[in-house]
Formats: sequence, C-alpha cells, structure tokens
Amino acid sequence: MVIKMGAIAALGAPPVAVIIFEVLLNATAMFNHANAKLPLALDRVLRLFVVTPDMHRVHHSVVVNETNSNFGFNLPWWDRLFGTYRDQPAAGHNGMTIGIEIFREGGDLRLDKMLAQPFRKGADNYAITGRVDGG
Repeated sequence: MVIKMGAIAALGAPPVAVIIFEVLLNATAMFNHANAKLPLALDRVLRLFVVTPDMHRVHHSVVVNETNSNFGFNLPWWDRLFGTYRDQPAAGHNGMTIGIEIFREGGDLRLDKMLAQPFRKGADNYAITGRVDGG
C-alpha cells in the first residue's frame, strides 16, 4: 500500500481518478472471480476486452499448465501478449479441480488459516514457474 500511495503521489494523480480506477479495478476483480456462467457467445466477445469468470477460473486449476495461465483479472491482453493465455481447461470447467492440493481440508478455509498459508510447510513446493508444454 505504501508503494502504491508513493506511485500515486509521484504521478500527481487526482484523487477522483484514483477512486475511479480503484472502483473499476475491484469491480472487474469481483466479476472475474464470480462463480458465474455466461452464455458462450457473450463470453467469447467479452474476453476480447475484459477477463471473464471462465477465462480466469482456469488459473485456479490444480493442473500446473493451467495454473500458470490466465493471470490477468482485469485486461485479457497481457496473457495473450506474454503467451500465458489458455482458452479452456483440459477437463472442461465442470471437470476441473480448483485450488492448491495441500489446502483442501475444511479447516484450511478459516480466515486465520488462509492468511497463514504462505508460511505453512509445503506451500513453497507449489510450482508457479512456467508452463510445461510451453504454450
């Protein structure tokens, strides 16, 4: 937050512009993390301009090639530009397993446990270094 505030101050951005940016950024993040099913035709068009729930959901797959894809949660162009875009999960959205394997127990879903996840044993073994198939 300190770095973000420093960048805003250095750029001299007007407060209203910062507020509009933050509202839009958070709205798109909530949209693409929503458990929503859009009609395929609408999803196909929207993903040209904004990251859709189906597009971003692939990133949350347990399959390493899919986890290391679709990082964007606002604009879809970065993943296409850097070669990290994946259209669909291999098992389809209904067959895809979501989440990190070592955090599957019900107790792991408590807020205190989620906040401690990066510091738990085994969390450092989770690969986020690249895609196995190179594309």
